[in-house]
Amino acid sequence: MIMVRWVLKGLQTGIKTTSYPRREELASGVSPGLPEGKREPRDGALSVISRCPTYALRQVGQQILVDYRRCIHCFRCVRGVQDVLGWNLGYEWAAYMNKNDGPPPKLEKVFGRSLHIFFVDGGACNACISELEQLNKPFYNIHRLGFFVTPTPRKADILLIAGPVTDHMRFSIQKAYAGMPTPKRVLAVGACGLSGGIFGPSFASEGGVQKLIPLDVGVPGCPPPPLAMIHGLLLAVSRKPPASLTSSGSVDGRKKS
Repeated sequence: MIMVRWVLKGLQTGIKTTSYPRREELASGVSPGLPEGKREPRDGALSVISRCPTYALRQVGQQILVDYRRCIHCFRCVRGVQDVLGWNLGYEWAAYMNKNDGPPPKLEKVFGRSLHIFFVDGGACNACISELEQLNKPFYNIHRLGFFVTPTPRKADILLIAGPVTDHMRFSIQKAYAGMPTPKRVLAVGACGLSGGIFGPSFASEGGVQKLIPLDVGVPGCPPPPLAMIHGLLLAVSRKPPASLTSSGSVDGRKKS
């Protein structure tokens, strides 16, 4: 009897799934946000820049720019300082890594909307992996967008990598990439996958995936939220426009109040 009640309740409530990318997701808590660049900083600019532990901030002329490949959401540029940076609560962060080559041809022309993802843990701290696990759950449900996870690179269209590429994972990542059929895409998620984050480059890890194999799409964040990863997947198949990996003096998007 109790089971019947749960089934009825489920049917009445319906499955709660985000409407993104059809509509912007405005629910609270879906994004930790990223710092914005700042125009005409006051005299305290250097003190703000020096607080960044991953050197993601730099001053260029009369602007503070943010390198999103390095940002780890530590909030040190907006907490405990006078000339704080703005904060953007958007989540469409993914960008093409080889801008000179332009956007890659659509995978969908070959596969329609049924693309398979093979994931490799390149020595991640588990934060990105925890967010990745949400993609198959009802709220995000990437199956509705035509993305599916495969346990073998030989059936994969997209190689998804998290982590700074530690020593013991170099060969595994190269082998997975070589084992994929063409055409294929490589997508790196997280600051570690793009720049090494706080772990690399070092004697034990690379400075990101791009130093090992060709990288098509990068999703910054530490960790990036599931919606940012979905934006990266959509970008990999040219179904969404790219963002920029470097801030301008100001960034459009939902602002933190």
